Amino acid sequence: MLRGKFVVEIKGKKFTVILREEPEGGYSAQCVELPGAISEGENRKEDIKDAIEGYLETFPEELDRIDLRQDCTRNITPSRIA
Repeated sequence: MLRGKFVVEIKGKKFTVILREEPEGGYSAQCVELPGAISEGENRKEDIKDAIEGYLETFPEELDRIDLRQDCTRNITPSRIA
């Protein structure tokens, strides 16, 4: 069973995708940053891109949440964690 992780870029943002080959055939994919963006199908990357775009059209405020989280994590340095 194939499992993997890759990054897709949509609307200028990078999203991490977990990919899994399904035993009955095809693939399932889930976006780490947007847990509601899930896809199943034969085309590994295009299906999840469509799911992420649809999710963001339905919940546009999620882009703001992602920006805020990325800003917060960008400002953390190893010396600040200790």
